[in-house]
Amino acid sequence: MLKYVIRRLLQMIPVVIGATFILFCLVFALPGDPTAGRCGERPCPPAYVAAFRREYHLDQPLIVQYGLYMAKLLRGDLGVNFYGNTVVSELAARYPVTVKLAIIALLVEIFIGITAGVIAGVRNGRFLDYLILVSSLVVISIPIFVIGSLAQLVFGMKLGWFPVTAGDGSWNQLVLPGFVLGALSVAYVARLTRANLIENQHADYVRTAKAKGLSGLRTVTVHTLRNSLIPVITYIGYDFGALMGGAIVTERIFNVNGIGNFIFRSINQRDGVSVVGAVTCLVLVYLLANLLVDLLYGVLDPRISHD
Repeated sequence: MLKYVIRRLLQMIPVVIGATFILFCLVFALPGDPTAGRCGERPCPPAYVAAFRREYHLDQPLIVQYGLYMAKLLRGDLGVNFYGNTVVSELAARYPVTVKLAIIALLVEIFIGITAGVIAGVRNGRFLDYLILVSSLVVISIPIFVIGSLAQLVFGMKLGWFPVTAGDGSWNQLVLPGFVLGALSVAYVARLTRANLIENQHADYVRTAKAKGLSGLRTVTVHTLRNSLIPVITYIGYDFGALMGGAIVTERIFNVNGIGNFIFRSINQRDGVSVVGAVTCLVLVYLLANLLVDLLYGVLDPRISHD
């Protein structure tokens, strides 16, 4: 197991280098002047522009800029953004809010999605199955900004059950945006769980368990569901990386001061240092989430070995 983890961590190094290089080129090679609007309605003086470009190495070739950035990254330094703040401090101030939001969305995704999928799989071809399939299809078909706006209107303004905006990012203020963020994933998890559960119900080991006299509930919970969750765990692990990155649309709708909102503002302000630093952290989160999912395979299915 330890050798497998070390090997996977070493494999992450070229992935991080390649991802950061592509991201750096995409961000800093785009046309546009990052000093535009920094001096009000008047254009910035040439001396200020020259000093700004020199401070952030924008006067250097792109490959030199990337080399300087990677030298800082190896020391754990994500750089200083165009407003004089370190990217690490900016992310540290916002990541706790995004983590809370991701945890709520993940819990919604796991408990509601898997439960609905199991019910639909067990009741295959019956009313509950069709109801869950149609409901999930409706959720998938509606854009997330529509779901968020409707949730604000109904549960926030009409019923008054939840705050309309996130405010200071406390747990109760993030419940509604967490449900909205996890709504799309709930639909996919439910359909994926249902499909795998139905497929595994016809497996030989399930027929053997039933022949031994095991109840339907025990057969599903102990045998069928465990193997059916492997592809579901794969999807949840991938989605967890996305949730940890924050959802730009959801955070904008509910004014959540998280990573997604930070990336959105940084793009609007042409703050390339903040964009590259934030997305680099997201790449690391994705890679670590995928590693965790691979390790969980061995727990769910003993036949899978990481030796």
